[in-house]
Amino acid sequence: MVERPIAPPTSTSPMRAPTVWTRRTQVFTFVCSVVFTIGTTVQTFVIVDLDTLEQMMRLAGVSAAEATDSAPGFLAGFRVVGALFIVGNALGMLALRGRTWVFWLVVVVNAGQAAGVFMVPTEMFEAAVDNFGWVGVLPSVVTDGGALVLLAVLVVSFLRSRTRH
Repeated sequence: MVERPIAPPTSTSPMRAPTVWTRRTQVFTFVCSVVFTIGTTVQTFVIVDLDTLEQMMRLAGVSAAEATDSAPGFLAGFRVVGALFIVGNALGMLALRGRTWVFWLVVVVNAGQAAGVFMVPTEMFEAAVDNFGWVGVLPSVVTDGGALVLLAVLVVSFLRSRTRH
């Protein structure tokens, strides 16, 4: 193999602009995005169904009649939001391309998804365990908890990129 000398940048070959991405954060984000897309799909369309929602509402103190009336509307709204997170997580797979807009999209999507760690009522986990066993909480734990971890990694990556220049 012939070694070629590395040419310094010239006025006709500009230096690359600094980026918030490192190859490691790109790959980590890609893998997380694949897992979160699958997990969010399972959570949105399998785990959270009418029975689980009605049970969650009853556990939270809502009457059975009111839970039966409210659950379908809540489920429709929940699935719209879930579908948005599915699309956002799927777009996160573009992290391998290294575009800055993908970085910020992933930050926003995962900040929203990580909020689930604090916003999902404990009754939801109870109902999911009752209906599906411990596997019923797995998608939420992986996607919401994982989003919190990914968000922390991206924030650190951003802060480190600012100190490199």
